[in-house]
Amino acid sequence: MTITVFGHPASTCTLVVLHSLKELGLSYEVVQPSSFEEIKTPEYIATKHPFGRIPSLSDDGFHIYESRAIIRYLINKYQGTKTSTILIPSDVHKAALVDQFISVETSYYSPHLSKLVYQLVFKKHHGGEPDLKIVNEARDEIGKTLDVYEKLLEGKDYLTGEFSLADLLHIPYAFYVFKIGEGDLWNKRPNVSRWWKNLSERECWKNIVTEYKLLELEQ
Repeated sequence: MTITVFGHPASTCTLVVLHSLKELGLSYEVVQPSSFEEIKTPEYIATKHPFGRIPSLSDDGFHIYESRAIIRYLINKYQGTKTSTILIPSDVHKAALVDQFISVETSYYSPHLSKLVYQLVFKKHHGGEPDLKIVNEARDEIGKTLDVYEKLLEGKDYLTGEFSLADLLHIPYAFYVFKIGEGDLWNKRPNVSRWWKNLSERECWKNIVTEYKLLELEQ
């Protein structure tokens, strides 16, 4: 079995794939594009991702792109074969709740965090100045979202009660938000803060942070 991930470890979409691979106990290799221009070449578009994005994954000749599709493929094929970690339960009701919170993350969480991270990390990294209006609006929206999460997480360590793919997908953007000093949005909400502590201290995530030197990335 040879699993190859084409992507960059600094990418949030690549990170959720790498973290999933770790949680499932799978061996893999990462092939990083040599430059942004490489993923826009005709060869890359024809063989890796038709929209010129990352990540994509190859598994013994089977090729798939888009991070969430990649993760679901890995879960369907490998979950339970190497570790006891369950990212999507087999129970139909529990699985439905995981999907529910994935939808919540997609709709109400990541869009606001991505704006904040883009303005304060990636835009600055490329020599631009953050748009403070967008930054402040994103902070406000994140706060509103986390107020709801504070209620949803009452008496629970994870969104559905047990760690799942729904929790995992929340991690990379939050990691960057903490890295740029915006962690008070989480820390001043006790249930959200406890939840983040549980997520950020998962051994597989800590291994990702160390292996790819995420704390050393420029901001």
